[in-house]
Amino acid sequence: MPVHVPIGIEDFRKIRESGLEYVDKSHLIRELLDMPGAEVVLIPRPRRFGKSLNLSMLRCFFEKREEDLARLFEGLSIWGAGGEVRAHFQRYPVLYLTLKGSKHDTFEACWASLREKIADLFVEHREALESARLDEVERGRVRQILDGTAGRELYDRALFDLSRYLHRAHGEKVVILIDEYDEPIHAGHAGGYERPILDFFRAFFTEGLKGNPHVFKAVLTGILRIARESIFSGLNNVAVFSLLRPELSTCFGFTEAEVQSLLEKAGRADRIEDVRLWYNGYLFGDTVVYNPWSVVNFVADARAEARPYWVSTSSNDLIKRELTRRAVRLEPVFEELLGGGGVERVIDESTVLEELDRNDDALFSLLVFSGYLKASRRARGPAEQAVHYLTIPNREVRLVYQSTFREWLASSLHAQGGSVDRLVRSVLGGDALGFEEELQVLATSLLSYHDGGVRAEQLYQGFLVGLLAVMEPDYRVRSNRESGKGRPDVLITPVKAGAPGVVMELKVARAGRKTLEQALEEGVAQIESGDYEAELRAAGAATVRAFAVAFDGKQVRVRAAKEG
Repeated sequence: MPVHVPIGIEDFRKIRESGLEYVDKSHLIRELLDMPGAEVVLIPRPRRFGKSLNLSMLRCFFEKREEDLARLFEGLSIWGAGGEVRAHFQRYPVLYLTLKGSKHDTFEACWASLREKIADLFVEHREALESARLDEVERGRVRQILDGTAGRELYDRALFDLSRYLHRAHGEKVVILIDEYDEPIHAGHAGGYERPILDFFRAFFTEGLKGNPHVFKAVLTGILRIARESIFSGLNNVAVFSLLRPELSTCFGFTEAEVQSLLEKAGRADRIEDVRLWYNGYLFGDTVVYNPWSVVNFVADARAEARPYWVSTSSNDLIKRELTRRAVRLEPVFEELLGGGGVERVIDESTVLEELDRNDDALFSLLVFSGYLKASRRARGPAEQAVHYLTIPNREVRLVYQSTFREWLASSLHAQGGSVDRLVRSVLGGDALGFEEELQVLATSLLSYHDGGVRAEQLYQGFLVGLLAVMEPDYRVRSNRESGKGRPDVLITPVKAGAPGVVMELKVARAGRKTLEQALEEGVAQIESGDYEAELRAAGAATVRAFAVAFDGKQVRVRAAKEG
C-alpha cells in the first residue's frame, strides 16, 4: 500500500485534513509547556528540518478561534498528555510572522518587504484591533502601519504594540511564533547591508520580547543563533536550544525509529542501510537524527536508488563561498574530512557573521549549524565553546564538498586556459609534460590572486582538494599516507582493480640552495627507494604512475619516475 507523504507542505492542518502521512512531533508542545521559565525560546536548526511545519502545528494548537481543531490532534501523542496540557488548547491569540522571502540584494528592498509583512500581521488581526478599545494615539499608530506611513520607531515597537492590543482584546496573553528569523540577516550579510538590518531587528526583538508582560510564550526558529552582541544585546531572557543541546532533540528531524516506521509503511524496509548512508549522521544533543526532507522524498520516490534531495534545494551559496575561499589554506582539514576522517574544533553556539572572513572557527560553527558537518562532543563543560569532533554526516552532504572543490579547481585552471579533464588525463596517463603544463596554469592562476600569506607549498597541497573532488568516487586521493618504506605526498588509489594508480612526491626548490633539477632528482630517488607503489599494487592497480613534482614560487617542473 503506497504511503502518501507531504512533499514541501508546511501547513500542519492541510497535512492532517488531507490524510497525508505525518511523523508525530506534537510532543514539542509538551516540552515547551514544561519549560515555564523559558518564556522566549530560540530553536536553530538546518534548513528543511521541520521548523515551519512545527510552528504551524503550534499555531493550530494554541490559537484561539471559534472552530474546534481537536480533530487535527486526535491520535497524536499530545492528545493523551492530560488536562494540564489540554487547558492551553486554542486559548491564546497568536502572532505568526514568517520572515521567509526576505532575501533581497539591497536594504531598501528588504526593508520594504519587512514593512509589508508587519502590515499584513496587523491586517490579519484587524477585527481584534477594532474591539480592543484603542485610544486615539493607538489608532493613529495602527493606521500608519497599515497605510505604510509609519516612521521607523513604530516598526521598532510593532511587535510589542500588537501583542498589547491583542492581550487587551482577548483577555489572554499572546503566543508569538517567528519563522526563519535570521533570513534577512543572512541576506544583509551577503548584500552588504548587515549593519542596518541588525540595528532594526535588535530594536524589534528587544521591544517585542524583552520582559513583554503581554507574552505567554514566544518561539523563534532559524538556522543560526546570531551572536548576542549583534542582535540580542538587549535580550537576556532568550532560552537557546541549539542542536548541540539535549533539549528538544527529537522534535526536529527524524529519529531512527521514525525512519524505520516510514520505510515499513512504504514497503521499503530493506533499504534502511541506503537511507542511513545517504541521509543519517546528524547528532542533536545525543540523539541520532536523519534529514527529514531527504527521507520523505526517498519514500515518495519510486526509483530504487537513493539520491541527493536536500543539497539540491538548500541554499548553500554562503557555504560554497566560504569553502572556496579557504580551499588552499585549509586543505589538510578538508582532505581529512573528505577522506572519511574528522577534525577537532571549538564550536561556538553564537555566530558572528562578520567574523567569517577572518575566523576559521566561525566557519566550522556555520557548517555545523547549517547541517554540513556533524559535531560529536569531545570535552566536558558548557556546550558553548566546547571542543567537538567534526565529520561529514553522510553521502548527500559529501556531494556539496565535492562539487564545491571541483568547481574551485575548474575555475582556477580555466582562469589561465587550463582544463580539469586534461589534468586528470595526464595524471592517469603518466604524461609528465601535460601534467606539468596544467600545474603551471594552476600556479599562475592561484598565486596571482591569493595574498602573500599563501605559500607555494600550500598552493600545491591545496590542489589536492580539487583532485579529491574530481577523481572520486573512482579513486581515493590521499596525502602523506604510509606506503612502502615512507610517506608519499600524494597517493591516488583506484577503487576497482585494474585501473592505474598514481604516486607523487612534491619538492620545494629554493634559489641558491636547490635547483628545480636537483629537487626533481631528489623526488624521483625518494619514490624509487621508498617503494611508494606498494599500497597501490596491493589495491590492484594495473599500473602505477609515479611523478616527482618540484616547484619554486610560480615555476613548476614534473618528471615521471619508473612505472610499476
